[in-house]
Amino acid sequence: MDVKSRNYLLMNRQALEKDIKTSYIMDRMISDEVLTLQEEEKVKQQNTQKERAAMLINIILTKDNNSYRSFYNALLHEGYRDLAALLQDGIPAISSGNGKSSMDGMTSYVKTVLCEGGVPQRPVVFVTRPKLVDAIKKKLCCLGSDPGWVTVYGMAGCGKTVLTAEALRDHQLLEDYFPGGVHWISVGKQDKAGLLIKLQNLCSRLEHDSTLSQRPPLNIEEAKDRLRLLMLRKYPRSLLILDDIWDSWVLKAFDNQCQVLITSRDRSVTDAVAGNKYEVHVESGLAHEKGLEILSLFVNMKISELPEQANCLVRECKGSPLVISLIGALLRDFPSRWEYYLKQLQNKQFKRIRKSSSYDYEALDEAMSISVEQLNDNYKDYYKDLSILPKDVKVPTKVLCILWDMETEEVEDILQEFVNKSLLFCDRNGKSFHYYLHDLQLDFLTEKNRNQLQELHKNIVDQYKKYYKLNTPVPSQEDCMYWYNFLAYHMAGANMQKELHDLMFSLDWIKAKTELLGPAHLIHEYVEYSSILDQKNSTVRENFQEFLSLNGHLLGRQPFPDIIQLGLCQPETSEVYQQAKLHAQRETGAFYLEWINKKSLKSLYRLVVRPHRDAVYHACFSKDRRRVASCGADKTLQVFKAESGERLLEISAHDDEILCCAFSADGEFVATCSADKKVKIWNSRTGQCKCVYEEHSEQVNCCQFNNRSGQYLLATCSNDTYIKLWDLNRKYCRNTMMGHVNSVNHCRFSPNDEYVASCSTDGTVKLWEARSANELKSIEITDFFRNADEQPDDVEVLVKCCSWSRNGDMILVVAKNKLLLFDVKTCNLLTQVIVSHHSTIQYCDFCPRDELVAVALSHCSVELWNIKSSSKVAYCRGHMSWVHCVTFSPDGSLFLTSSDDQTIRIWETKKVCKSSDAVLKSELDVVFHNGEVMILVIYNQKHLQLINGNRDSVVMQTAAQESPISCCCLSEDLKFAAFGQENGTIKVLQLLDGKVLKSREAYRTSVQHCRFTSDCQTLISSAHDSIIEVWNWQLNECVFLRGHKEAIKDFRLLGNSKLLSWSFDGTVKVWNIATGNTAKDFACHGGAVLSCAVSPDGSKFSSTSADKTAKIWSFENSSVLHELQGHEACVRCCTFSPNNKLLATGDDKGEIRIWDVLTGALLHLCSPVTVDEGEPTHGGWVTDLSFSPDSKMLVSSGGYLKWWNVTTGESLQTFYTNGTNLKSIHVSPNFKMYVTVDNLGILYVLQKL
Repeated sequence: MDVKSRNYLLMNRQALEKDIKTSYIMDRMISDEVLTLQEEEKVKQQNTQKERAAMLINIILTKDNNSYRSFYNALLHEGYRDLAALLQDGIPAISSGNGKSSMDGMTSYVKTVLCEGGVPQRPVVFVTRPKLVDAIKKKLCCLGSDPGWVTVYGMAGCGKTVLTAEALRDHQLLEDYFPGGVHWISVGKQDKAGLLIKLQNLCSRLEHDSTLSQRPPLNIEEAKDRLRLLMLRKYPRSLLILDDIWDSWVLKAFDNQCQVLITSRDRSVTDAVAGNKYEVHVESGLAHEKGLEILSLFVNMKISELPEQANCLVRECKGSPLVISLIGALLRDFPSRWEYYLKQLQNKQFKRIRKSSSYDYEALDEAMSISVEQLNDNYKDYYKDLSILPKDVKVPTKVLCILWDMETEEVEDILQEFVNKSLLFCDRNGKSFHYYLHDLQLDFLTEKNRNQLQELHKNIVDQYKKYYKLNTPVPSQEDCMYWYNFLAYHMAGANMQKELHDLMFSLDWIKAKTELLGPAHLIHEYVEYSSILDQKNSTVRENFQEFLSLNGHLLGRQPFPDIIQLGLCQPETSEVYQQAKLHAQRETGAFYLEWINKKSLKSLYRLVVRPHRDAVYHACFSKDRRRVASCGADKTLQVFKAESGERLLEISAHDDEILCCAFSADGEFVATCSADKKVKIWNSRTGQCKCVYEEHSEQVNCCQFNNRSGQYLLATCSNDTYIKLWDLNRKYCRNTMMGHVNSVNHCRFSPNDEYVASCSTDGTVKLWEARSANELKSIEITDFFRNADEQPDDVEVLVKCCSWSRNGDMILVVAKNKLLLFDVKTCNLLTQVIVSHHSTIQYCDFCPRDELVAVALSHCSVELWNIKSSSKVAYCRGHMSWVHCVTFSPDGSLFLTSSDDQTIRIWETKKVCKSSDAVLKSELDVVFHNGEVMILVIYNQKHLQLINGNRDSVVMQTAAQESPISCCCLSEDLKFAAFGQENGTIKVLQLLDGKVLKSREAYRTSVQHCRFTSDCQTLISSAHDSIIEVWNWQLNECVFLRGHKEAIKDFRLLGNSKLLSWSFDGTVKVWNIATGNTAKDFACHGGAVLSCAVSPDGSKFSSTSADKTAKIWSFENSSVLHELQGHEACVRCCTFSPNNKLLATGDDKGEIRIWDVLTGALLHLCSPVTVDEGEPTHGGWVTDLSFSPDSKMLVSSGGYLKWWNVTTGESLQTFYTNGTNLKSIHVSPNFKMYVTVDNLGILYVLQKL
C-alpha cells in the first residue's frame, strides 16, 4: 500500500473504529476479492463492534492499494459518506495494467489534463462498470503510438459517454500513451455549418496559449488542415475524443493521422476513414443490483431501505442507465412519486419521463426517435415491421425472409444496417444469425406505431400462410420454433378470430406443438387469448384447456403419447373427443380404443404438471396465487405459473435433495433448504441467489417465511434439533431456539407472526415467541398414543407437521395416523381424528377460510376433513405414489399436492368437496357373455357390485359385509358369485337378488383367490397359507389339497377334475381335485413361482419366477423343455399364443420378451424406442399378458396398458390409466374388449374402435 494511503488510514483510525459496523463492509470487500473468508472469520471472532473494526483496519494495513480502494467504496455505498470523505485524498492512483478500474483515484496531473481537455465530469450519481471501463482502456493501449480509431458504440442511453470519460481517469494511461493530453469535443447531430463551428472552437482551444492569434478557419478543409498541423507539431501523442458521432462524413474532417476515440450509436461510422480500428460494444443493460444501486444513491437511501416499487422500476427500465438515471433524478426532486413513475414506464409514457440534465435530449422518446429518423425511407418501413416482434426473443433470419419475401442475403444486409446503428442486436452463435430489439426500443416502436400494429400482425400471418400453405413447420427448419411459439400471438395481435380458432382447436397443431414445447405454453395461450377465442362461446376453449391441463404430465414424457388416444378419453360432449374420433376413423390400420364407462369419472383437478425428474417433496403458492414453487429429490427449485404450468424458473439450487421451499409474503423471494445443511434465498423472478445460510450442522427439513409483507423473517428447522430465525437484511442468524432433543421436522409462524410452532421426532410440539426466541409452551404428543399399561419410554411418536387456524387460536398437529387439534392458550386437546388405519399422514394444512383440513397420506391419496365435525368431506385420488405435501392457496379456493410420482396436482376445493368417495379394489372377475361384459368388483371394500360394462350400469350391489372383501369370482352362467373376506370367510351368493346362499369360515387369514369349476357346483380357494380348499358348496363337502411347503401364489383349472397350482416354495403341482391327491409334482425354480400358463393344446405349461428365469415344461414327460434366460428382474407373468408357437413373458423391469416355443429362442424384446431417464419401460412391473386370437397382437398391463405387434415387437398403442399398478387385464375372446382396474380404484372398460 502507498505510504500516503497508509497514513490516511492511521490518521483517521479512531473515527473509523468508533462508527463502522463491519459485516456489510466485509461483504463488499469479499465480492471485490480483496478480503478472504478466513480474514472475515477472524474479524467476526472479536467481541465488540469497536474491536471488530480495529481488526479489519489492521488487516487492510497489511494489504495493497486495491484494498484501500475497496474499503473506501464500501464506506461510500454503505452510507458512511463522512468517513469516506476523510479517506478520499488518500486514494492511490491506478495503472491500466493492474486489471482494476479507477474510482476516485485521480491525481492532480489527471485532473489537470482532463480539465484542460474538456472531459465531462463524473455524473453526480455514478456506479462503476469495471469490465467495460477496462475494455476501453485496453483498446486505447492497443493504439500504441500509431494513428487509429477506437469506437465505443451502443444504443441510446447505454452509458457510452460516462464510461469513456471514466476510462480516461487513469494516471498511468495518460502518462504512458497520451502525454500530449486529451481533447474532448461533443459533436452530436450536425450539418456542415455546425461542424465548422465545432472545428473552429477546437482550433481556438488548441491555440489558446499561442503568441500569434490566428483568424478562425473559413471552411472545413482549412479547419482540417490547421487541426492536422496543431496535432502534429503542438500536441503529438495526444488523444482526440469525438463524442456522439452520427455521420461518417463528419469523421473525414478529423481524419489526419492522429489517435481518435469516438462514441456512436452507429458501429459502421468509421468505415469511411483509414487507419487501425478497434471497437468496444457497450451492452444495453445494467445488472438489476447496479440499477438499484443508482436509485439508492440518487435518493440517498440504503438499497435495503428502498420501497418495494424500486425493484419493479429497475425491471421496467430494462437495464438502461439513461432511464434509471432520469427516474432517479426525478425521484430525488419528488420522493413520493415512486408509484407514479412506475405507472408511466409500464404504460410506455416516455414523453412524461423528462428531466433537464446534461443529456442532449429532454425526454426518452426523443433520444430514441432521432436514431430512427436517420434511416432512409424504405429502411424505415422495414424497421417499422419489427414493431410486432415479441419481447426478449431472438428471431431467426428465416422468419424475416418469409415476412419480406426475400433471399437470406438481402435480409441480412438490411438488418446489418440496423445493427450498425445500434437499432437492433445480432446474436451470431449457432449456424444462422438471430436478431432482437432491446426492450426499450421495442416499447418505443410499439408506442409509435400503435395504430398500425394490427395490420403489421396480419401481414406476418398472411406471409406465413403464403409460405407454408397447409403444412406446418418441421423441427429441422430454423424458423420452426418461432412459429410454434408466436404464430398464435401474431393472429391474436391481428384479431384474426377464425384463423386463431382453427389453429388453437386443431389436434394436429396441438400434437406438433406439445411434442416440441410441452403443454404449458399452449395452456397459457388459451388463457391469454380467451377473449378472442370465446367470442361465440367459451365451451370449446375450456374443453381444450382442460384436456391439456389434465394430461400435461403425460405430454411431457417419452415416448410421446398418442394425442388422438388421449383425446378419445375426454367426455363425449367435448370438442377434443369429437375431433379425436374423426381422426381415429380416418386413419386406416391404426389401433384406437374407446373408454366406454368414462362418464362415471369426473376429474377433480385443475392442472397436472411434471416439473421434476424425481420425487417432489414440497410445493407452495405465491400470495397472489399466480405462481407455484416446488422442490425435490432432483436438487432443483422450479417456479411455474399456477394457471398453465408454464415454467418461469429452473435452478440447480443445492448439492443434495431439497426438502422444502417457501415464498416470501410479497412473492419477491423463495427460500429453499436441503439435506446439504444449507438454506438459500433466491430472487423469485430472476433466479439470482441473494444469500446462503450455513449455520445448521445437519439436514434442514423445513423453511417458512413470516406472513406479513415489509419484513423478511425466515424460520428454519433441522435434524440438529434447532430452530433458527433469519432476518434477510442480516448475514447471520438472528435467533436460535433450543429445546428439542431430537430432529425438528417442521416449523410455522402463527398468522400474526408473534409465535413459531415446531414439531419434532422427540414427540413434542413447542410454541416459541418469535421476538425473544423464548419457549412458551410444550405439548407432549406422545401422551395421546400411549395405552394405559405402557411406560412413557415405550412409545415413539414422530410429530410430522403442524398448521395454525386462521385466527391463530388453534393449532393442528399430525403424528402417525392422527390429527390432533389443540387450544393454543390452554394446550388442551379439542379434537382428535384417526384418519386411516392403513397409512400414515405425511402433511396437513388448514384451509384459510373455514374448518377444512387437507391431509396427505402415504398410500397415494389426499383427504379433506371437517375438523369441527370430525368427518371426512372428500377423498382425492390421482397420485400414483406417496403424497409428501398438501398446501392451500392463500384464499383457500385451490390446493396443491406433490408426490413421489414426480407430479404436482392443483385441485379446486369446491369441486373436490362435492365429489363422491367410491373406490374399487383391483381384484375383479369378468365374464364376456353374448356380447355383454359383466364385471364383478369389490366396491368400497365391503360391498360387491355387478356392473354391465357395455351400459356402465350397476346391476346388483350387496349389503355391507362385516369384514372387508379380499377376492371375488363369477360363475360362467352368471347365476352365482363368490367372494372371500379378510377374516377368512368364503360366501356364495345368488346374482339375481344378491342373497347369500352359503357361507364357510374357511381360513384364519385373508382369502386370496377363489374360482368356480365349470359346473358352478364347486368353489376352489386359497389364502395366505399352503393349503388349497375345494368346497362343493351345494353338498357342503370339502377336499383339502395339502403338499406345498409355502403360501400358494395362484392356481388354475385344467379340466378332467385337474388343477394346476404354484407356490412361493418354487414348486408347481397338478392335483386331482376329486381325491385331493397330487397327480404330478414339478420342482421348477430356486425362487418363488410367480405365474404359470398352459398351452392351448394342453401339452405344455410355462412357469416364471423371482429367480429372473422362465421355463417351458412338458406335462407328459414332467421335464423342462426350455429354460428362458435374459430377463434382468423377476419374471412376473407369461402367456402362450393361441397357435401354440409363441410364449410371451413380462418382468418387473417393464420388459416383455417373445420366445419361440419349439426352440426356446428369443424372437423379440418389446420395449419403446425412448423412455425418460429413470422411467421403467412399462411404467412399472408387467403384471399380465394376452395374445389376440390370430397370435399377431399382444396386450400387456403394468403401469398402464400397451398393445404390441408380435411380428415386429413394436408398440401399437398405449392407454394411460389415471392411476397405475394394474394387476390384471381381462380380454374378450375376439380381442376387442378389455377390462382392468387401477390402484386408484377406477374401472376401465375399453373397446377397440
